[in-house]
Amino acid sequence: MRPSPLPRTATLAAVLLLLTLSPSHHAAAQDARLAAGLRVRSLATEPAELVLDAGASLPVRIVALDAQGREVEDAVLRIRGRGVQFADGVLSAAAGGDYQLFVSVVLPPDAAQRPVSAVFPVHVRWPRVERVEVRPERALPLYEGTELRYRAEAYLPGGAPRGDAVFTWRSSDPDVMEVDAWGRVRGVRPGQATLVASFEGVEGTVEVKVRPLDADRLEIRGGADRARQGDVLTFHAVAVAGSGERTDVPVTWAVSFEPDDTIHAPGAAGIVEDGKFVGEVPGRYTVLATVGNLAARRVVDVRPRDVVQDIELLGRGAVNDQRTSDLWVYEGVDGRDYAVTGTWGANGWAFFWDVTDPTQIVKIDSIQVDARTVNDVKVAPSGRWAALSREGASTRKDGPVLVDLSDPSDPEIATYIEDPHITGGVHNMFATDTHLFALSGGDKYVIFDVTDIHRPRYVSEYNHPNSRIHDVWVHDGIAYSSEWGTGVVVVDVGNGRWGGTIEKPVFVTAVPYPVGRTHAAFPYYSESAGRFYLFLGDEIMGRGNQAWRGTGLNRVPSGPDGTPVAFSGYIHIIDFTDPMNPKDVARYEVKEFGTHNMWVENDILYQAYYDGGVRMVDVSGELMGNLYDQGREIAVFKPFTPHAFTPNVSVVWGAQPYKGNIFFSDLASGLWAVKLKPVRRPVS
Repeated sequence: MRPSPLPRTATLAAVLLLLTLSPSHHAAAQDARLAAGLRVRSLATEPAELVLDAGASLPVRIVALDAQGREVEDAVLRIRGRGVQFADGVLSAAAGGDYQLFVSVVLPPDAAQRPVSAVFPVHVRWPRVERVEVRPERALPLYEGTELRYRAEAYLPGGAPRGDAVFTWRSSDPDVMEVDAWGRVRGVRPGQATLVASFEGVEGTVEVKVRPLDADRLEIRGGADRARQGDVLTFHAVAVAGSGERTDVPVTWAVSFEPDDTIHAPGAAGIVEDGKFVGEVPGRYTVLATVGNLAARRVVDVRPRDVVQDIELLGRGAVNDQRTSDLWVYEGVDGRDYAVTGTWGANGWAFFWDVTDPTQIVKIDSIQVDARTVNDVKVAPSGRWAALSREGASTRKDGPVLVDLSDPSDPEIATYIEDPHITGGVHNMFATDTHLFALSGGDKYVIFDVTDIHRPRYVSEYNHPNSRIHDVWVHDGIAYSSEWGTGVVVVDVGNGRWGGTIEKPVFVTAVPYPVGRTHAAFPYYSESAGRFYLFLGDEIMGRGNQAWRGTGLNRVPSGPDGTPVAFSGYIHIIDFTDPMNPKDVARYEVKEFGTHNMWVENDILYQAYYDGGVRMVDVSGELMGNLYDQGREIAVFKPFTPHAFTPNVSVVWGAQPYKGNIFFSDLASGLWAVKLKPVRRPVS
């Protein structure tokens, strides 16, 4: 949060609480502002109609009124936007459409009345498109009888693309080339023609030359004749003309399927794209390549992946009187193994556990900080210190807390970080031995030098424009921040390849994806695939228009009578080997459930899937398609127990593999430890 330059206007971005505290001697004034909210009876905006252009901004005052219609100048407001951003009295939006601005009055903690709230509609207009550009999907020549997909992009004034543009396609000479409604061009005979894509009266063009195809036959090379479910095979099609070969021809790929089990096999069981093939269920697949009138086929026998293992329950650290948030497992400086867990919507507790024997998890200590929620906990790789996040502190100072672990059996608070750069609740963090990355009010992350945990020092920060942040993970000097609709934002914070340092972070790129609910990111280099992947997780409250969305009465477990929230969303897997050309290649989606935090290690994804339990997934080799359909799930465990804050529910928050065991936290029941047990299989 930042102090408001306009005291009569709510000035914070979506989901920020307008609590303009600075030094502690202003606390009394802040309490008076909260009390002022008791007089509010209605809310209004100036202007009354909120209409603006995409990419533009609109100054807006949000006014709180009492019963006589007079302005309550000191009322504190909470502001949240859906599809729009609101910061420092300015409303903005990136895309056209109809959205909403949610405003509510913040009352004192002991207030008996309900806070006044309002929903203001926002209409965002698209400005007229300035230009349209057309380019081939692949840099290949077009031969007679072959097809090549073209893409068009419409650009607004200022250079921003308009993502929802739907184009009309035409060819200047259909006798030379044809084009369908989706930009797929087919060469009819040798010659040259103009390809035109138009949107709202603006045209983009490209000249296309159709070449003669002088080939006698087509061959498929590479790949294999046998594979497991989920294995990605790469085929190449070569057009042969006499003794010569042509590899630059556009190839149309297709696949047909003969299942082992004709009753239970799904209809779409195989995927082939640009020669890459994956079979999702056992059976025989025919991979077909065509170039003009030429065709070639290969048959692949796909066998079961056969990776399922048993899972053994080792132990539990029960938390039955409040909700548990995140966990971190670590080796203490004394060589024993420990874990720390946070609490959510409670009284600021963090618990420390001895997990050296995971069958006998022992709570060794607890620390209470001034907070409602300790959402995140992190421990330095050295095991020398820990950090506890804070949200909802009574002083409105929500900086993280550093904990001295020099005696792991007796953790002690080293310091509260109360730095002016932390201006809101700290929802998530990331720790190295020397630095702590702490989120500030969902707006940015702030980097502290914690070489001396008793005297932390502000170093730098990164705040992506017009974006809300939820989490950050640092790998090899690169920070990957999960920023909801923006996707994952990649910043050089010391890697140096893009000139960034810990003192001067440098933006690298952003990886958006259509769902727009980027909640968590885990970077992972797969040696078995020779690729660098980003595992990006959604967090979506509710299940939309799904038949399995439930009764609508679901809520965060709130005691013995609570029920789990209905979540949805899945894991998006991005090939990030070339950071400037990221590719969305695969996903892990279990319908009827929703994802939370994840960990990837030794080619296994450890996925907290909320009411879907904790799930272990084989992510070895190149990835393509939906891993859930490919027999890649190793094991699933749902921590149902009658002895919990909310009995017999599964709300798994996060999982971490550690020294051959798997530890995970559950919102309703605390800390758990399980172990995978390989299944002895006959040698084939």
